[in-house]
Amino acid sequence: MTPIVHFQNVRKTYQMGPVMVEALRGISFEVSAGDYISIMGPSGCGKSTLLNLLGCLDRPTSGRYLLGGEDVSQMEDDSLSAVRGNRLGFVFQSYNLIQQLTVLENIEVPLYYQGCPEQESREQARKLAARVGLEHRLEHKPFELSGGQQQRVAIARALVNDPLVLLADEPTGNLDSASGSEILRLFNDLNQQGKTLIMVTHDTSVSRHAHRAIRLRDGEIESDVKQ
Repeated sequence: MTPIVHFQNVRKTYQMGPVMVEALRGISFEVSAGDYISIMGPSGCGKSTLLNLLGCLDRPTSGRYLLGGEDVSQMEDDSLSAVRGNRLGFVFQSYNLIQQLTVLENIEVPLYYQGCPEQESREQARKLAARVGLEHRLEHKPFELSGGQQQRVAIARALVNDPLVLLADEPTGNLDSASGSEILRLFNDLNQQGKTLIMVTHDTSVSRHAHRAIRLRDGEIESDVKQ
């Protein structure tokens, strides 16, 4: 089976004034459909750079990145934007919800940009709100919700395009332990339903929920283990 994600000797170098900084130094790994992976490592190890590349927010300096069998390594901006909109879902630590919109409208936002008919997008958003347990909060604004509920809205929004991969960046970082546990249970459920998840976290207890842990150090893969 062709892997959903294939990194082949990926390097990323940044110019910092007169100094060249190697953020990633020849990263190679594969992700299969249905995987649930955590990415860990100390500050400055390359986690954020790797997530930006996985999310097609940046391009590698060298090497290849195949997403769903398609080489996205050197795509132009417009093509990368289309890949992000159609094949990837993002969940952020800070939720990134639009405060003026309702729960339902926030979930619908990606479909609006894809030109989806209003009735169809509204129905899809309702289904996803129910899937994350927020069917009773459709007309609420983000400021009327708890942190855990806001993260559920963000997860529903990330799922609205049925992405190949769901990418989560410290998804429980702003939550108390009870709300964080609820979000991790939701991730477990999504994975059991077949969704592929890649989660960046610094928290070992959060990482244990994944089935595989990749640990970075100094821009290289230090370990890649099933758990």
